[in-house]
Amino acid sequence: MANQLTTYDRVSRLNHWVVACLIIGLLASGLALDMVLEGAAKAPVRNVHKAVGLAVLVLGTWRVVWRLMQGFVAPLQHDWQVKAAHWAHVILLVGIVVMPVSGVVMSYFGGHSIGFFGLFTIPGGPKIVVINEIAGTLHAVMGKVMIATLLLHVLGAIKHHVLDKDDTLKRMIGRA
Repeated sequence: MANQLTTYDRVSRLNHWVVACLIIGLLASGLALDMVLEGAAKAPVRNVHKAVGLAVLVLGTWRVVWRLMQGFVAPLQHDWQVKAAHWAHVILLVGIVVMPVSGVVMSYFGGHSIGFFGLFTIPGGPKIVVINEIAGTLHAVMGKVMIATLLLHVLGAIKHHVLDKDDTLKRMIGRA
């Protein structure tokens, strides 16, 4: 079924934009936690970051499964850009799952609970430093990879829309 579609269905577009907005918020809050916030100011941001991360774990997994079931839209051109776009999509789809899983593992094996907007809490587990550190490193590295890939993805969409004047971006906003 891969590359047989000509446009994205409503579910695919909704999946894309909801998860994209949540991921952008998580990446921004992650950067704030690492580089801007200090002391007590971190706790409320970290709590929301973790809760939204759980939401992305569920919604993102659904997005990945839906994308694999639906296949991918046929590219409008066939050159090196198609391969670059393919790998960007693969990296983003992998990151959508790896980022929240590594965050949950990092919290759990750091002995920290994860609350989900007051609805439920996943209690912290045993402190196992090596697992916590591996998950933390994976989370940090994948975050940087996601930021770089996301920037390339957005720049590619803008390039297609402004310079190529093709329907690549329009297909994802339901206008093509």
